[in-house]
Amino acid sequence: MKVSPEIASLIPYKPGKPISETQREYGLTKVIKLASNENPLGPSPKAVAAIKNLLQQQHRYPDPGAYELLSIVAAKWNFPKEQIGFGNGSDELIDILVRLYCEAGDGVLTSESAFSAYEISAQANRAKVHKVAMKEGFKFDLKAMADYFFKHPEMKIKLIFIANPNNPTGTYISHVEVSEFLQKMGGREDVLIVFDEAYNEFVRAKDYKNADDYIRQYNNVIALRTFSKIYGLAGLRLGAMVGPKEVIEIFNRVRKPFNVNDLAQVAAVAALQDQEFIAASQQIVWKGLDYFYEKLQKMGLPFIESQGNFVMFDTLRDAGLVNEGLLRKGIIMRPIKNYGFNTHLRLSVGLDEENVAAIKALEEVLAQIVPITN
Repeated sequence: MKVSPEIASLIPYKPGKPISETQREYGLTKVIKLASNENPLGPSPKAVAAIKNLLQQQHRYPDPGAYELLSIVAAKWNFPKEQIGFGNGSDELIDILVRLYCEAGDGVLTSESAFSAYEISAQANRAKVHKVAMKEGFKFDLKAMADYFFKHPEMKIKLIFIANPNNPTGTYISHVEVSEFLQKMGGREDVLIVFDEAYNEFVRAKDYKNADDYIRQYNNVIALRTFSKIYGLAGLRLGAMVGPKEVIEIFNRVRKPFNVNDLAQVAAVAALQDQEFIAASQQIVWKGLDYFYEKLQKMGLPFIESQGNFVMFDTLRDAGLVNEGLLRKGIIMRPIKNYGFNTHLRLSVGLDEENVAAIKALEEVLAQIVPITN
């Protein structure tokens, strides 16, 4: 049987290269992976202990309502339980939102060089993606996005995805810009505005504000968050959504009853309460970013100051060649050609010794490749 043109032409998400694959391909024993924005500290020790305590119960189904996790998230984030939902990673939340609110041919609006999951989920659900160009500094242009929405009613845009901060650029949108945007778009009955805040715990910018107050003010604002980054639980796949009660209610009808496994639930409960681990995760990222900035500046490589746990930088060379050279040295970074950056790489913060090794390898590889001249 044939599938639809949208499915046939879909380009799947390409995750960071695994360590095991790199070891096999290049005959290496030691490999450093700084490609997937993972927490270099691993999971919280308290989360690990919680998982171990539950291993003997894996013949039981998990709590479909995630009662304990829901209770602690509601208390910590100061939202009613009815406004919180959980998914098998943020990817599932994105996918279900498109399924819920877009019929075939409806529109999903986002920015160029935004997280690719929005486009993949839209196309998989036969919706059409519309992208607005970024403004100077690789930042979301919210004014242009609002203008596009109003100028193109025929596109039937039902969802607007705004990554704040954005992956892979690491850029953010100030609270003034968001407030101005929502003065135009907030409270509408015909579109949902989804703020993807996977990296919000790493933000150092003083004029950043998460979406909490906007969710309370407007009935069409949603925030997505993840336990993969600051909490170090990427392998357990857990994402959270905060939004209007009506959205959460319909989401819970559609999601699979056991979409969040019990190990993820108890690990997240423990991690949320481990303030020492959360602070340590922030500090190692901020220290690592500052180290990268210093070294990239000395190498004369343009970069964007990041509000995530990674930095995007320009190699000034064919990034594919640079990446190949790094892989041969056992360093995995992330090529981002699929986002429109042919000479850039994305570098995740690792442990101190991993960061040093990555910069050393980068210096050696760049010395062997001729820069691209305009």
